[in-house]
Amino acid sequence: MKKFFKLFFVSLFIVFIIIQFIRPNKENPSFDKSKSIENVLNLPPNVASLLRNSCYDCHSYETNWPWYSNIAPISWVISHDVKEGREHLNFSNWKKYDEEKSLDKIEQIVEEIKEGEMPLPNYLLLHSDAKLGEKEIQILTSWEEEINK
Repeated sequence: MKKFFKLFFVSLFIVFIIIQFIRPNKENPSFDKSKSIENVLNLPPNVASLLRNSCYDCHSYETNWPWYSNIAPISWVISHDVKEGREHLNFSNWKKYDEEKSLDKIEQIVEEIKEGEMPLPNYLLLHSDAKLGEKEIQILTSWEEEINK
């Protein structure tokens, strides 16, 4: 039995080492800043700051890849979440949304934040500063109401 556990843990360690060579794409593509939400909508500084702090890691081409995003299998999960986040909403490429789609996206952002669906709970585990309180949610809600006038 002792040999079994030793063989098991040695095998597990070898597999862990091997999977480190399976690297996900962690690229931050270059982009035209004039097409970003900050420039297209001329965001108020407080709104821009909130979005940068709580949303940009997954929803822009300005992802800050932390050190642990280099360790498999965590790297695979993070890369997948960023890829999906960018597909659903991309602040770096905001100009691709027409006016109606842009307003709809803003409404969805505020709704998901109010419902606690965003930022994702697993993101907040290691990024507690990204959690939005009532004051921040009110700032975003007021901004959405102003945009939709």
